[in-house]
Amino acid sequence: MTDQTRMPGPRDSAAPPQEPVPPKTGHWKLIGPGIVAAATGVGAGDLVATLIAGSRFGYALLWAAVIGCIVKIALAEGSARYHLATGSTMLDGWRSLGRWTSWYFGAYILIWGFVYGATAMSSTALPLSALFPGLLPNWVWAAATGILCAGFVAMNRYEIFETAMKWLIGLMFVIVVGVAILVVPDIGAALGGLVPSVPEGSTIYTLGLIGGVGGTITMSAYGYWVNAKGWRSPAWMGIMRLDNRVSYLVTGIFVIAMLIIGAELLHSAQIALASGDRGLLDLRGVLAERFGPVIATLFLIGFFATSLSSVLGVWHGVSLLFADFWRDHVQGRHDQSREDLHLTPAFRFYLLWLTFPPMVLFALGRPFFLVILYGALGAFFMPFLALTLIWLLNSSRVPREWRNGWVSNGLLGASALLFIVLCVNEILKLGS
Repeated sequence: MTDQTRMPGPRDSAAPPQEPVPPKTGHWKLIGPGIVAAATGVGAGDLVATLIAGSRFGYALLWAAVIGCIVKIALAEGSARYHLATGSTMLDGWRSLGRWTSWYFGAYILIWGFVYGATAMSSTALPLSALFPGLLPNWVWAAATGILCAGFVAMNRYEIFETAMKWLIGLMFVIVVGVAILVVPDIGAALGGLVPSVPEGSTIYTLGLIGGVGGTITMSAYGYWVNAKGWRSPAWMGIMRLDNRVSYLVTGIFVIAMLIIGAELLHSAQIALASGDRGLLDLRGVLAERFGPVIATLFLIGFFATSLSSVLGVWHGVSLLFADFWRDHVQGRHDQSREDLHLTPAFRFYLLWLTFPPMVLFALGRPFFLVILYGALGAFFMPFLALTLIWLLNSSRVPREWRNGWVSNGLLGASALLFIVLCVNEILKLGS
């Protein structure tokens, strides 16, 4: 395996002599890990949530989508900066804060993977069943997608995985932005939506739009993808920041495009969508009536690309997280290189964990207790990430030149406050 495709390396902050040196030009050609993070973090459910916000409030919450991208840039940049500045990972940082972080993360990643696996595979089945009606049951499409994604991730190097993700996000981008252009957005109203306002009844939608699109646990995986690309020292910091900003610019364009579609197609006609991924099937019907079957079919293909990219990204990135957690926290092998994480039994175990046990939920639905536990643990993850990043990036664990400045602290502090509010709201919903 070449230097450009090795998995995360040693923990000492000094790059070994054989580490690749950043080129002086052509930085745009190196962009990749951020695109992977963007493609993984924007799922079908996120797009529906944005559509519903547009259908209910028009362009009024456009400013929240922009703020949300800035928040996610700060979180992802902080995670990757810790990787590059210290030669270690977020798991190392969390371990240094105490054993409680290991207990929390271990429980969270197992429960999250079990429920998310079923949700993600089911999401891919919806557009396939609509594209090929009557050919196969939904659960067969879902299971086949999960198995094929697990096989692809297990057999391919990072560079091939990244290329596949770039193709998927390119397909998503062209289709979603193309539909947004087709509906002829009201530019004046859109510009007015950049002025912060919170219409009556929109508070939770506003907070969700800021905090909910663009990834959760996958933001912790961004540093692993940065390392897998061959970026393992502070010398790569500038390229990482360019990569991260481009990825969330792409995410922002997706979110704005879906908000435009919701505002123009649904808000003016007072059309309501189903919640969850099925809302995109409702939108397909609206598009077919307005623009014809070809556009509706293309939208289903974009829906499938969105769902498939989330499956592939989670199967790869979160499996790396779990493999590192197992080696570091369970086996206690703190001095091991991370270049071979993708070859470890723990990596393959988590791939299987994401793929096969969740299939039980195809038949059983989502058991009440599991949903409650999943929701409770998940609600705490983003506040956990934001607060621990503030802690770590202001400490002596990070060389002084790479510690937080006032801008980073301000953005991460605002993120932490936002996610705490969303966490409280989620817990209240679970208890109601």
